[in-house]
Amino acid sequence: MAPISPRREMGAYEALFLEEGATFKRLAERFAADPEALPSDFVDLGRAEWAAQQVFEKLHKVGVPHFGVRLNKAGDYPEKLRDAKYPIEMLYYQGAWELSEMRGLAVVGSRRPSEDGIRRAARLARELVQRNFAVVSGLASGIDTAAHKAAIDAGGVTIGVIGTPLGEHYPKENSELQDFIAKEHLLISQIPVLRYEVQPFQQKRHYFPERNATMSALTEGTIIVEAGETSGTLTQARAALYQGRKLFILESCFQNPAITWPARFEEQGAIRVRTPDDIWEALK
Repeated sequence: MAPISPRREMGAYEALFLEEGATFKRLAERFAADPEALPSDFVDLGRAEWAAQQVFEKLHKVGVPHFGVRLNKAGDYPEKLRDAKYPIEMLYYQGAWELSEMRGLAVVGSRRPSEDGIRRAARLARELVQRNFAVVSGLASGIDTAAHKAAIDAGGVTIGVIGTPLGEHYPKENSELQDFIAKEHLLISQIPVLRYEVQPFQQKRHYFPERNATMSALTEGTIIVEAGETSGTLTQARAALYQGRKLFILESCFQNPAITWPARFEEQGAIRVRTPDDIWEALK
């Protein structure tokens, strides 16, 4: 068998996303129908090479001269990603890939949390670091930011899973934090570079819930610190339960009379966290 070329497969995967109607769901279904296929089996060599060159040029232009990819059926692609309902065939990363092999928990929640929520997120992140877990989150404002920063301040490991391509920063105020994680920890993106560039702005928000499913699959479980009734965080909650991951919901969420989702998820198997010991007992 010929060796797999990461450059060619990256370009082919990007080219697939430029096809009309391409989505993560449709591509996942396409690969599921042909389990042995690689992206280059669906794209001619010239188009794959063109797309690969475009990606290199665009990432270099936005300050990403060095990056890596992980491809299904090759190298260090994390098999746990196959637990997702619509698993991705490829992802991009910056930083130390080996950090993805640590035990990790996602700490997620509202972009506009209460002060108590911020404190709870930071306290959880510090305890995860003490127990040698990677703190995984999505680099959003609010709970995500508090978790990332607390893990870094505690001398631990943090992994950012973003809903934009490498080199893009959202929100802008987290640009420095994102760049630090990319350099000193691990930053992961599944977002196709070329498709993102040509997509209407309003459609780009759909990448965030899709990355939540990947974030869940990468971890042993997700801890929801605080979230509203229509929060995007609930996408990750549903993904965690579907993937067989642990879903932890802090007691403070159950005590909030404005929301009903904690009880619904508890009925489906989520774990109510009254004290941190409830987390550690469930992970034994």
